[in-house]
Amino acid sequence: MKVVLLSFYDIGRQPFGLASPAAWLQSAGAHVSCQDLAVQRLDHELIKDAALVALYLPMHTATRMAVRVIQQIRVYNPNSHICCYGLYAPLNEQYLLDLGVDSVLGGEFEEGLVNLYVSLISSEKARPTSSTSLAKQRFVRPDRTGLPALSSYAYLDTGDGVRRLVGYTEASRGCKHMCLHCPVVPVYQGSFRVVQQDVVLDDIRQQVERGAEHITFGDPDFFNGPGHALRIVESMHREFPALTYDVTIKVEHLLAHHEHLETLSRTGCIFITSAVESFDDDVLEKLGKGHTHSDFEEVLDLCRQAQIHLQPTFVAFHPWLSINDYMAFLQTIARLNLIDSVASIQYAIRLLLPAGSHLLHLAKIRRIAEPFDREKLVYPWQHPDPQVDWLQQTVLSLVTKAESLKKNRYQLFCDIWHLTKTLLDDDMARCVAAPSAVPLTPYGSVPSLSENWYC
Repeated sequence: MKVVLLSFYDIGRQPFGLASPAAWLQSAGAHVSCQDLAVQRLDHELIKDAALVALYLPMHTATRMAVRVIQQIRVYNPNSHICCYGLYAPLNEQYLLDLGVDSVLGGEFEEGLVNLYVSLISSEKARPTSSTSLAKQRFVRPDRTGLPALSSYAYLDTGDGVRRLVGYTEASRGCKHMCLHCPVVPVYQGSFRVVQQDVVLDDIRQQVERGAEHITFGDPDFFNGPGHALRIVESMHREFPALTYDVTIKVEHLLAHHEHLETLSRTGCIFITSAVESFDDDVLEKLGKGHTHSDFEEVLDLCRQAQIHLQPTFVAFHPWLSINDYMAFLQTIARLNLIDSVASIQYAIRLLLPAGSHLLHLAKIRRIAEPFDREKLVYPWQHPDPQVDWLQQTVLSLVTKAESLKKNRYQLFCDIWHLTKTLLDDDMARCVAAPSAVPLTPYGSVPSLSENWYC
């Protein structure tokens, strides 16, 4: 029986969320075809005779893109069983079912996809399924043979003009923390699941054979299970000593496990992405981040001592922000010599309120949240100060134009700085030095991926 797996957007990475279920389904006897619509055009011929079409929805953008394709699938193959799986599938379950999706799988989805396939074999029309499984799975090596080459995806810019092919894998899913704005929380509810070490290493091995010179670990937090993570990178480094990698780790975990930063550096970790979100302690407390601004500065120093670049991400615009706060945000980035370490889009990120967001537990958020917008898949909200929303839209426009004009991060930062300064009152504006007057000490060449982190 023919199965088609579709991916839409996964931050410029070759999707683990296609390769892993492809291997599971092939082991069950399925004839599997994969398409990554981030780099390929939809092959309608593949869809026409597929009994099962499964759409991978790991993030908000991917889910919105999938909506249009669901309608196309129904046109080209009215009899196919359509399944949506991945983190954002259960968050938008009712909307997807209303669109004509037959089944929705969340959490650890591989076993659920196999069970769905088996039911389709035994019955001409499988019963619709909606489930989120957090059961532990024994993973198998992902099958990447049907995916586009690694050269089709984001590359690593080492910071000194060298480009490296990037592979992608996952050592764990879920997260044991409960940050209120995080989309992982409504699905995993404070739990996480590991991918067995031999499977992770096997996946890395096959990508190195295909040319990977750098590996991105896509775990929501690489230090949810530090022992598991460190065993993997130690083994990887012994086998591939020239291979570099990057990971995502919370500030809280970097502080608690700072003694392991030397191990990460020694085994080839060149940068760590960390969801810092804000420099304001009150906002950090509201988001349930588990760290303070001073914690972040301490972690930044520790990473620099270990010669690992820390690349922070932010929710730059949120309901508690003022224009003065945004200026203070920019000043802190300059003071900490982080201009080259912050991806341009981070200056424009606006708080998303997707279905199931735990932020809706906060009274202030409930007051400003409008009815759920099924097209945008969020609860829209307006800032109490219209100038803040105007600033966000204008910064986003500057970021978009900067990419087309090939402005570097410092040039864009200056543009945003000057724009923000025009919105300050006269007394405040006089106190703000030009960014060129802020002492900047570049911290080496900053490595980065060619695809900016987004959502």
